[in-house]
Amino acid sequence: MRPKVQNILPMKIKTTSKTIFFSALFLCAACNDPAHNPNEYESVFLQKEDKKATFVTKSKPKKIILMIGDGMGLTHITAGSIAKKSPLALEKFRHIGLVKTHSTKLITDSAAGATAMATGQKTYNGAIAMDEKQNKLKTIVEIAEENDWATGIITSTHVTHATPACFFSHQAERRNVNEAVALEFLSTNIEVLMGGGWKYFNNRADGRDLLAEAEKKGYFIADNMDKFEDYIPKKTICLISPELPERYKVRGDFLPKATQKSIEILNKNSNFFVMIEGGQIDWGGHGKNSEYIIEEMLDFDRAVAKALAFAEKDGNTLVVVTADHETGGYSINGGDLKTGEVQGAFTSDYHTATMVPIFAYGVGAESFTGVYDNTEIFFKLKYLMGL
Repeated sequence: MRPKVQNILPMKIKTTSKTIFFSALFLCAACNDPAHNPNEYESVFLQKEDKKATFVTKSKPKKIILMIGDGMGLTHITAGSIAKKSPLALEKFRHIGLVKTHSTKLITDSAAGATAMATGQKTYNGAIAMDEKQNKLKTIVEIAEENDWATGIITSTHVTHATPACFFSHQAERRNVNEAVALEFLSTNIEVLMGGGWKYFNNRADGRDLLAEAEKKGYFIADNMDKFEDYIPKKTICLISPELPERYKVRGDFLPKATQKSIEILNKNSNFFVMIEGGQIDWGGHGKNSEYIIEEMLDFDRAVAKALAFAEKDGNTLVVVTADHETGGYSINGGDLKTGEVQGAFTSDYHTATMVPIFAYGVGAESFTGVYDNTEIFFKLKYLMGL
């Protein structure tokens, strides 16, 4: 039995090669995902505010884990797979697409890329959840909180960095706003915040100790994951470094542990949304450093494995994994499959316009196949969350 396709646009949609392409992708992906029976859902073309349509299913997950590998292109994933010498957790996903990453310029930065995913709008490079006229844009996290979803922000960079900041803060320019972003967090209801950057909270120019203020608001404050032990607080801020955390070989398994703990905390609620960033894959690309890329890619993949294990067991969860852009124009020109050696080369020390992959697993995963702009991620998530 084929899934029933319902047209909810107010205008008639003509059958085109594009709609046939999407339908074929949808049917093929659905049949190959062991988590879903193709007879159990319908698909729709959702009309958005800009009058364009985006492909979604009518499935409604209760929990969403959005994972962003900053700077993670196909080559970064390939390099991690070669070095690991065994399949990545990402290779378990069966619903896969490609995302266009441009901002209002061809080459995006992390701020504009994250803003597009968090708010559904393209903007200028450097903007943190602001439009081209520097008006604040409401983020998926803010919308979720308004609708009683528990939320979390996890990153292996500092929590005031561009990508995490775009999900809860609003700044016209990403530079030199770390203390302002930290102050904005205190006015939110976000339950979980984990990463680096404690100096922006309690070693501030204004003399305020935002961590002490947060503790009075009921947050459990920690500076490393061991502080939790078996404790599962209702709300927490865990900041493991004064600024940017050290790279993986120094900081260790913070990201997988933070992923696991954040899910445990947020799962005490009926619905939750969490954004988890593997932020230093990007730093390896900027440094033209294959070793750095690979260790951060594998660290991120271990975090993906934690999220996937939860989703497989839970049955009401959607996991989406993508990137804000590709960094480095990274390629593999040689190496050895047996030893895991990767010989990498780079065309740039900055971002490129190359499309990035998107992977989805769980309830509503069928919605993420195909090729589309990064803004579509916001609209797909918002619809699937019923917001």
